[in-house]
Amino acid sequence: MQKEQRKFNYRDFPWWFPAMVLIAIITTYTIITRENYTEAFNFIKVGLGVTVQTTFWAFLLALLFGLLAGLARISHNVVLKNLATLYVELVRGIPMLVLIFFIALVGVPALVNGMNALGNWITSIGLQAVATPFLLVQNKDVSMNLRAIIALSVTYGAFLAEIFRAGIQSIGKGQMEAARSQGMSYPQAMRFVILPQAIRNVLPALGNDFVSMLKDSSLVSVLAVRDITQVARLYAGHSFRYQEAYITLAVMYLTMTVALSLLVKLIERRIRKDEH
Repeated sequence: MQKEQRKFNYRDFPWWFPAMVLIAIITTYTIITRENYTEAFNFIKVGLGVTVQTTFWAFLLALLFGLLAGLARISHNVVLKNLATLYVELVRGIPMLVLIFFIALVGVPALVNGMNALGNWITSIGLQAVATPFLLVQNKDVSMNLRAIIALSVTYGAFLAEIFRAGIQSIGKGQMEAARSQGMSYPQAMRFVILPQAIRNVLPALGNDFVSMLKDSSLVSVLAVRDITQVARLYAGHSFRYQEAYITLAVMYLTMTVALSLLVKLIERRIRKDEH
């Protein structure tokens, strides 16, 4: 018996994707064939490495902050739970651009000053060798690139905390009870039983947040970090070719985000396939 042929469903077909690919092809052809666009691309691509590095390191730190805050959110320790909740609600209640300014220009200097004060106190009790690392750190030594990474990681850590919390709580309570009945401590059960399953469940969401961070990394240009957004602004400012600069910039972001989004969808499809 022959298998029934599946009819092409025009309604469910993702027409947006071919449209985006067509836009990318046309724009790429324009960049290659038109001198003004080629010049703009060659100028802007210098900041590509900074954009990628900033996003990568900020996301790694955000994963750490998010995991710790997510675990604290479900903790039975009242202090840890409330501190983590305060962190999440503060970050979610303040615009990201304001947070970037605050963390980079207020938070980091306050942290450095605190380290210096700690170093002075340690020196006063006669432990000069221990105090030296705290005293050597100065505000001018912390680059804007590093401040941008810290700002993005702290901001996104709050959003990832909620993803981790939801992922952990999606695992049935029986899993924890079974692990504890085998003689595991709570940290061991969380590490070897609960977290591996939870992280597997939230991988697609983490991938989507990585794509979002790549786009939001453009905000660090306000700190004069020479990412592609800042370099595009500089090019447009001195050449007055705003169309070439910002069309090229938009296509560069579009290409990166679409490629990453497809990768996330492939991972999600692979996870669902393995589950079946």
